[in-house]
Amino acid sequence: MRFPFSFQMLSFLAIVAVPGTLGAQDTQPAKEVLFLSGTDKDHTVPWDFICSDGRRSGTWTTIEVPSCWEQQGFGSYDYGRNYHTYGKKYRFSDETGTYKHNFSVPSGWKNRRIYLVFEGVMTDAEVQVNGQPAGEPHQGAFYRFRYDVTGKIRPGASNDLEVKVSKMSADPSVNRAERYADYWIFGGIFRPVYLESFPVEHIERVAVSAGADGSFSADVFAKGLQGPREITVTVTDRLGRIAGESRISMAKGQEKAVLNLNVPAPDRWTAETPHLYKARFVLSAGQKTLFETEEKFGFRTIGIRHGDGVYLNGVKIKFKGVNRHCFWPESGRTLSREIDLMDVRLIKEMNMNAVRCSHYPPDAGFLDLCDSLGLYVLDELAGWQNAYDTEVGEKLVREMVIRDVNHPSVIFWSNGNEGGTNKELDDDFALYDPSDRPVIHAHHRPGNDFNGIETNHYENYYSTRNILNDSLIYIPTEFLHGQDDGGAAAGLSDFWELMWRHPRSGGGFLWALLDEGVVRTDLGNRIDVNRVNAPDGVLGPHREKEGSYYALKEIFSPVKMTTGTMGPPFGDELHLENRFHFTNLRQCSFRWVTVNFARPGDRSNGHTTRLEGIVKGPDIPPGEKGRLRLGVPEEELRRAEGLMVTVQSPEGEDILTKSWLLH
Repeated sequence: MRFPFSFQMLSFLAIVAVPGTLGAQDTQPAKEVLFLSGTDKDHTVPWDFICSDGRRSGTWTTIEVPSCWEQQGFGSYDYGRNYHTYGKKYRFSDETGTYKHNFSVPSGWKNRRIYLVFEGVMTDAEVQVNGQPAGEPHQGAFYRFRYDVTGKIRPGASNDLEVKVSKMSADPSVNRAERYADYWIFGGIFRPVYLESFPVEHIERVAVSAGADGSFSADVFAKGLQGPREITVTVTDRLGRIAGESRISMAKGQEKAVLNLNVPAPDRWTAETPHLYKARFVLSAGQKTLFETEEKFGFRTIGIRHGDGVYLNGVKIKFKGVNRHCFWPESGRTLSREIDLMDVRLIKEMNMNAVRCSHYPPDAGFLDLCDSLGLYVLDELAGWQNAYDTEVGEKLVREMVIRDVNHPSVIFWSNGNEGGTNKELDDDFALYDPSDRPVIHAHHRPGNDFNGIETNHYENYYSTRNILNDSLIYIPTEFLHGQDDGGAAAGLSDFWELMWRHPRSGGGFLWALLDEGVVRTDLGNRIDVNRVNAPDGVLGPHREKEGSYYALKEIFSPVKMTTGTMGPPFGDELHLENRFHFTNLRQCSFRWVTVNFARPGDRSNGHTTRLEGIVKGPDIPPGEKGRLRLGVPEEELRRAEGLMVTVQSPEGEDILTKSWLLH
């Protein structure tokens, strides 16, 4: 679906503009956003385009933006491990794509600062606005970057944008970190492009730190202050009630201020209770509002207790996690909110509580959903077995953290993968993160622990037990490789019981969520998983549920239901174990159904329902065990052939269904 311009609320208070609709409104005290591209894979805008090599090359035509150009029929396909498969003589396709786009800007933007923002370009981008360089070329595919184009844009007139995109970077370290990797390599402007407009005096960005004790601090970065000013922050809860307020004065030209306040007994953010607050920031001169913006955030405190575990809000937690690529067969790395939402829901349906963004930062909308629906996130700097050099790495760490710093779902920063760690970048994360989240090193060789956490990949059951007997916290950021669904849930039950019971286990992250099968536009649209390299998901490419999906749902269930023999004379008593971290089972409900099973010759298969009921869960705190009587009539237990019990979450979602034969 194409839209000439698209409306979308990003993670800020904004007015989304369509050319000509703002007119002379040059005093809007908010950020205004004008999309030059579409907003996702289903809402695109055609730009002029020419590809240098490969398919459909050498001739000017059009391409949908955002997109991966291979999926639009241009260039050539590469899988990053091909240099392993075919040897070091393998040469990756290195085509360039040149984009041109003409657009108009509202005349009301004449007296405002204007920024050109790219959410993601693979891989190097050279940008010109009206024939002038927008700034230095950007290197690195998965990061939001922006240019101040105030003096280059012509408000109220026609403007020309030209972007030259190189699939392979001019920086060898970027290629080693991002391109020579175990995933499909694409090229193009694959995430949205838009303009941001601000009043001359404005708040550029905010970095929030909010603790479980109700402490709130915000680093506020202002631009263009022309005299003494005041910034006020108002914190509201999910019902819109004011929870706290603070203000601070700023001097002419001052660019940073820190606002502090305290919210008594806040609703804390966890994956089980994803309570979000809003912080509204207002820049003013006397009674006049100059600018306002808002951020969502959560009150929570992350801690690592060395030799003990990972703590959230003072409670030890274990990650039931999975690795996720940003991927869809028809569109490559260009996704949509619907796909992000589907993935978050599927992860939670499997009773997982965590996701590792492998091996690069995801689109920002995915993190919004993790915040609101509740998933713990490992946000990873790219570096698949090789690291960025320090010069480019410092820029990309800054871009990553500035974009993602206010997401309460982000628990750890991950500095690269399996040898893709540049240790000189470890301290950079804290430069932009006032909450000072822990940094980890995801690795596939022992002895690379960092911050008291060992993450070594693909240990077997016995070596896992040996590592846990050491003094480190063990969180494998990859384990039980799911190739052809031969891993993942296979063998997980024993692994998970070991992890759950051992005090120094912090859980782990399965590889991987989905099969990375791409629709090859050069091969009649057949799905290609690059031999054995990419069919390693719990789900298929279109999120088809494979066998592991159903097993994971039971193995990772936060409610364990066991019993002796059901039915007379044993009654209907369940033995329960509460494996939630923050939820009492009295917040859950248990729905029971008695059934008779189909017999040979019956017209229907499966079972028929005889009687059903629902009972509130018992008072069993997290980590404790107890019992529950379902209240099934004794006569029904004698007559029915089976009993099915479904435990439901406080939100009414089915957690797990178990069944027992009664006779």
